[in-house]
Amino acid sequence: MASGSKCDTCDKKNSCGGSGHHENESEQERQARLRLQSRLCRIKHKIVVMSGKGGVGKSTVAVNIATSLMLAGKRVGLMDVDIHGPSIPTMLGLEEQSPLPTEDGSILPIQMGDMKVMSVGFFLRNQDEAVIWRGPMKNTAITQFLRDVEWGDLDFLIIDSPPGTGDEPLSVVQIIGSKNLDGAVIVTTPQRVASVDVRKSISFCNIVELPVLGVVENMSGFACPGCGTVTPILRSGGGKKIAQDMKVPFLGAVPIDPKVAEASDSGQAFVQHFADTATAKIMREIVKPFETM
Repeated sequence: MASGSKCDTCDKKNSCGGSGHHENESEQERQARLRLQSRLCRIKHKIVVMSGKGGVGKSTVAVNIATSLMLAGKRVGLMDVDIHGPSIPTMLGLEEQSPLPTEDGSILPIQMGDMKVMSVGFFLRNQDEAVIWRGPMKNTAITQFLRDVEWGDLDFLIIDSPPGTGDEPLSVVQIIGSKNLDGAVIVTTPQRVASVDVRKSISFCNIVELPVLGVVENMSGFACPGCGTVTPILRSGGGKKIAQDMKVPFLGAVPIDPKVAEASDSGQAFVQHFADTATAKIMREIVKPFETM
């Protein structure tokens, strides 16, 4: 691959992470930059799922966005950058899986159907092990996930971030480049105590020039497992109000559904294994705008 403004895998000038002019870099640094660039060029769309608040079901939304896109015939990767609480392996029933190296030093992601998955959770000796890292270590891990994992040709890479606006989402934006990310999906729950923190995520996106694709309001009422009727439990409308106030799209409201927890605990993607439920249909509608990117 040449060291100019475009790589061999796409025709986007100066649009990939690692492209552009770099002075005083060593040959090793140059090769690492070009390796990152070549990986990113083969991924058409990159979406970050984030929230300023923990416990809002962000990973659940990320898993079901990725799975819905896979079921729509897209080539999908799911990257878990929640370093301290990597839940993606558990939610997809992949806890016993371990990534394998290739001859050229790349890492093979875990394959789940037509979806490729990578998480720090795959490298833990057991699921009780704590990851006690400062910022630089987290940045290194995220760089390796993007540069060294053999993602291949993807239509979408869904990136599940931890709560907040700190090291992990900032590293993703800086490594990939805000202009090379399609944007962020912001997850909230209806009540004000969540929405106050979630608004900070949108402010973060504005500061780093990351487009906001929209807001998802999770746990928006309770879906009766018998009849499917949705009954408000928490104060409703918080997600829609955030979207209106901060002038970003509102993607939809997902009710509390016991089957969502059942699916996650049993290592299954909800939209795939409970596809006929009203909640699964709502989740698939949230993804519809992305399918035509």
